[in-house]
Amino acid sequence: MMSSDLSTLSLRKREEKEDIADRHSGILDSRAKDDPTKSNPRFWDELFLMKVNLEYLEAKLESLDGEELMKIKDNVNSLFQHCIQALKAEHQIRVVNSLQTLCALIRGVHQKNKPTSGFDIINLLMGFDKAELRMQNLMESLDILLCGEGSESLKSLCLKLLLCLVTVTDNISQNTILEYVMINSIFEAILQILSHPPSRREHGYDAVVLLALLVNYRKYESVNPYIVKLSIVDDEGTLNGMGLVIARALFEYNTQYRDKEEENQTGFFSALTNMVGSMFIADADEKISVQTNEAILLSLYEAVHLNRNFITVLAQSHPEMGLVTVPTTPLPTTPTTPLGTTPPSSDVISPVELPLDADVQSSNLLITFLKYSSIVMQDTKDEHRLNSGKLCLIILTCIAEDQYANAFLHDDNMNFRVNLHKMPMRHRKKAADKNIPCRPLVCAVLDLMVEFIVTHMMKEFPMDLYVRCIQIIHKHLCYQKKCRVRLHYTWRELWAALINLLKFLMSYETVLLAKHNIFTLALMVVNLFNMFITYGDTFLPTPSSYDELYYEIIRMHQIFDNLYSMVLRLSTNAGQWKEPASKVTHALVNIRAIINHFNPKIESYAAVNHISQLSEEQVLEVVRSNYDTLTLKLQDGLDQYERYSEQHKEAAFFKELARSISINVRRNLSLNTLSQETLLKEFSTIS
Repeated sequence: MMSSDLSTLSLRKREEKEDIADRHSGILDSRAKDDPTKSNPRFWDELFLMKVNLEYLEAKLESLDGEELMKIKDNVNSLFQHCIQALKAEHQIRVVNSLQTLCALIRGVHQKNKPTSGFDIINLLMGFDKAELRMQNLMESLDILLCGEGSESLKSLCLKLLLCLVTVTDNISQNTILEYVMINSIFEAILQILSHPPSRREHGYDAVVLLALLVNYRKYESVNPYIVKLSIVDDEGTLNGMGLVIARALFEYNTQYRDKEEENQTGFFSALTNMVGSMFIADADEKISVQTNEAILLSLYEAVHLNRNFITVLAQSHPEMGLVTVPTTPLPTTPTTPLGTTPPSSDVISPVELPLDADVQSSNLLITFLKYSSIVMQDTKDEHRLNSGKLCLIILTCIAEDQYANAFLHDDNMNFRVNLHKMPMRHRKKAADKNIPCRPLVCAVLDLMVEFIVTHMMKEFPMDLYVRCIQIIHKHLCYQKKCRVRLHYTWRELWAALINLLKFLMSYETVLLAKHNIFTLALMVVNLFNMFITYGDTFLPTPSSYDELYYEIIRMHQIFDNLYSMVLRLSTNAGQWKEPASKVTHALVNIRAIINHFNPKIESYAAVNHISQLSEEQVLEVVRSNYDTLTLKLQDGLDQYERYSEQHKEAAFFKELARSISINVRRNLSLNTLSQETLLKEFSTIS
């Protein structure tokens, strides 16, 4: 009996699916000229009460060539129009089915949007004469659904439809339908989602990704209203909500990476390394690699770059995530997506929603972002990680130029322990977390820059990233000089990293010059030393720090001497490097003056006192007693820099980044995501 019942149920489901397919087939059949309501006046009402067969709809549209699609244009127009009308239906099952049908229509039709197909998407979906009205009605309905008191599942599907609409083309700026999304803005609906904790927990991730993509639509060719509106948002709750969503997504990535790292350290690779030595360290580390989240990084960038008020969100304190036990709630099942791309499971970092504990170290979005950056910047060989690393550095560049950001970064009353991830290297041990001191946040930024400098001197030299690192350091030094901030930082580590970088550039001069103008980078490094030499007395923490700077220059004088010889050789030739090399020659004047002034005096001191090798303290004694007779030249412009400009220098990068994100979002908007079983269960009863 049971077997018979199951068989009957299966037959009914198959018949129902075939019936739905038949109805869609009738609409999308090029031979179907008649209005389907002639034979059945309730055709459209009945259609939207049936579960949408997304697979069939998309496959049917994809199977038609351009000519066949144009034959059913009126049918598609009619289906699109009735979907929009059904969004106002009283029964939510009709709304759900119309949203899913719209997704399938938009995706299916765009599959044919090739340069050779010769037809227009807007005309095929809506008709040119009705497009403006249809899109206005669609956007108004979506706005009402997103802002209303209705089902969270329904709001989720609305956002999925909007993401579907935005990402159907790889290059979002070629998606002409988005002109109507610009005119009929849903910006306020997105802000409302971000400002309300329940909506933010459910939909915050999709909302910030959608906003980031909309901001990138034709951003260099026309006035984008989403850019204008985002730049003037000043509501604290909304901005904090955006920051919470971004922080949660970055935190989950950091946690996943840490868990995989611990798993590797205690698992097979750890045992193998212990048995046969450290030759397998690199292979083991590659296994930790997890997919970066470029979409959420772009969201953070746009917020930091466009909205000055968002800078305050970076410093908004909340309990350190992961150290607090948070009650978990059951979540709807979602399709598995690559690590690092999944939306955050819950908004657990809101200060209101978490118990505060005096023993728990507080954290903020900037700390979470710095930890994230320390992971993705380790490996720049992969294109996505290279792009993510570049974007992290661009974000840090924008932060380094902001006066308010610098104020809290350098605030000695705001100290944090930031555990940055460091690349495994044979010559150093991993520092224990408890040894990391509490310091102002700019120290963690400088640590991150130093870490990058010392770990990426390799054949595939990431010149662009190195330039950005040095610029970030320089901008923070300019702030310290201007505001006379005496930062207690281990400056020696920075100086050593910079000197080793110069050594690397010289060692691989021929190889590097075939691809890069290394003199641009060398000049920036030399000018950082000039900043310390000229203005160090205004921002170095103690007089002894200034003495240590001179000690390092004198101790490593051979590298500066070799650099001078190299640039002098190239600046006296008539080759392509004459001008950039001569700039480095002129920039070295004070460093050479220090070396040429103190070295003879150190040698004389050693000879008089019959000492073969002077200690550091003895060298410092010579330095301190001979400052008065040192003559240095005043160099102009050391504390000036060119401000970051996206449109003039980074347009190509952001266009390509938006393309990559669009493809990734579209790929993750699978049919499973669009036809969630939870929706059908929620709306299965029609009252």
